[in-house]
Amino acid sequence: MTPDTPALPPAMPQPAPEAAPEAAPEAAPDRAPRRVRHPLRLRRLEVLAARRLSPSLLRVTLGGAELEGFTSLGFDDHVKLFFPAPGTDPALLPQPGPEGLAFPEGAPRPPMRDYTPRRHDPVAKTLEIDFALHDAGPATAWAMQAAPGQTLLVAGPRGSQIPGEGFDWHLLAGDETALPAISRRLEELPAGTRVVVLAEVAGPADEVPLPSRAALELRWVHRGTAPAGDARPLLAALAALELPPGEGFAWVAAEAQVARALKEALRARGVTWLKAAGYWKAGAPGAHETLSD
Repeated sequence: MTPDTPALPPAMPQPAPEAAPEAAPEAAPDRAPRRVRHPLRLRRLEVLAARRLSPSLLRVTLGGAELEGFTSLGFDDHVKLFFPAPGTDPALLPQPGPEGLAFPEGAPRPPMRDYTPRRHDPVAKTLEIDFALHDAGPATAWAMQAAPGQTLLVAGPRGSQIPGEGFDWHLLAGDETALPAISRRLEELPAGTRVVVLAEVAGPADEVPLPSRAALELRWVHRGTAPAGDARPLLAALAALELPPGEGFAWVAAEAQVARALKEALRARGVTWLKAAGYWKAGAPGAHETLSD
């Protein structure tokens, strides 16, 4: 450096590079079910069509302007169907009240049953109900003779339970009475969702198509000569099933004692997220029971 060359200033300290921000932890999936209440309405609907899906399943399509505002958000919602005797005075039929359906004092109550809204089309104003047929009962008797132009009283659903999200897999298990809810769930699950179905029917002739975009593993369980309501066929199918890895949600619907046995078997295998319901009960016509802990 010559005398005429100015001295360079001392080097300034450079700021340390900022640390990259830590990635925010990924939010845990909300697996808890969500409940939604609906205004209770009683609707008089017209039969538009009736057709057999199998020897044990019959679909009735209902329609009418009174379907305006109908809402069903959960795949296993239920509506209440009424089967009054022909010629029953309309004044003797139930009416919605603040505590549910109110029946005229002293009037005999018409037979009523709970059914799954299989498919609702708000544009076409149609509602499909699938009936599992059996030997006796007012619902089977009505469905077997249902024809276009007839009417059916339908109440509800009063509420919906929407399953949580973020499960690694789903299990749907049940008998013929569960098929409407199972088939609806399969249609609604997102593409690629892993789902296993154990569906009990009498035999191969009672199998029905179960279309789905989900990654479906379908196992039909034929009870053969075993009576409906025998837990052994579904319990054996469940025991033979290797549950997928990860956190799963199991849904069960069948005869009440069968559903209870399946629930206990799933609990014993470590399944914590599950819902079980008795869609019918041997010896108790019209029973519908949610099996809570």
